[in-house]
Amino acid sequence: MTKFRVGALVGLALGYYLGTRAGRERYEQINRFLRRARSAPAFDQAATVAGKAKAVIDLTRERVVDVTEQKTDVSRP
Repeated sequence: MTKFRVGALVGLALGYYLGTRAGRERYEQINRFLRRARSAPAFDQAATVAGKAKAVIDLTRERVVDVTEQKTDVSRP
C-alpha cells in the first residue's frame, strides 16, 4: 500500500510539473527547486538509506521464507 501512495504522490507531482498552466516563470521556478533538491547532500543520504533499507527488507524476506520452509518440513511425517 505504501508503494501505491508514493507512486500516486510522484505521479501527481510529475503531472503538476509537466502540466502546469501557471506559465514559464513558474516552470523555471520548479526546475530550479528540483535541481537544488537533487544536488543537496540530503538527497544522496536519503538514496543511500533507501538502498540499505531495501537490502534489510530483502534479507528479512529470505529469512522468513527459510524459517517457514523449515517449519513445514518438520511438521510433515
